[in-house]
Amino acid sequence: MEDDLPPQSAAFKLSKGTSLHRQLLLMLKNEIESGTLERGGLFPSEESLCERFSLSRVTVRRTLGDLAAMGLIERKPGRGTFVRKELPPPRLIPTLGVIDSLKNTEMKTQVRVLAVSHAVPPREIGMALNLQPGEEAVNAVRLRSCDGSPVMLTDVWAPLAFKACITPEALSKMAFYEILAANGVTYGRAVQEITASIADFRNAGLLAVENGAPLLKMRRVMYDSQEQPVIYSTVYLPSDASRVLMDVSGQAVNTMAAGQVVFDTRRGGPQA
Repeated sequence: MEDDLPPQSAAFKLSKGTSLHRQLLLMLKNEIESGTLERGGLFPSEESLCERFSLSRVTVRRTLGDLAAMGLIERKPGRGTFVRKELPPPRLIPTLGVIDSLKNTEMKTQVRVLAVSHAVPPREIGMALNLQPGEEAVNAVRLRSCDGSPVMLTDVWAPLAFKACITPEALSKMAFYEILAANGVTYGRAVQEITASIADFRNAGLLAVENGAPLLKMRRVMYDSQEQPVIYSTVYLPSDASRVLMDVSGQAVNTMAAGQVVFDTRRGGPQA
């Protein structure tokens, strides 16, 4: 029941694995956007935040600087810090299909090709691409940036039949799906999964985040018009700079076409 729910702020506890600055930033940002901290109202002082969360003044001051840069709070000399009355306007939600979405990403970002090779993929990927055990596939790893900041790390596999056209030069000019389309592939559908992940040493360095920082992980299998899998991609995105948009038609709202939530209760292994 509603009475059983704890206050929103009381549910927040600093935890290990993610920097204290990042946790505090996300919590305060949520309190501002949700209205817990009133627009135009006085924002908690540095001293009160230090005491509330047992944090150093350096961490709190850095967080307040980020909130100000995001346009969420403003400092008034001699008066204190206030939540802005007018918050940044919500971003428009585009109506895009899978291919249009990929094209949109390509147009708004700059790409750096990190590696192109062919090897035996991990078992899960090989099965998704209908490969035989031990069969090799083409692999390409790229990093996309926006305004100089890394925003997307992609790790893509495709059947070895496309080896000749998947080159560093081609990948620096065209998206992976465009290269295959230019070589005769007609796309039919895509299956996509979005989960939470954390940055390992490699991904943290490439995405310019802290080791162990939260990431969005997007896995997508694209099929051609003959229902053959042709692309298996894994995308990593910094969680504090990314969002996933869905535009579902009225006819698809109550159908599987709108997607589904899958619960995996075996995080630590099968439950007894």
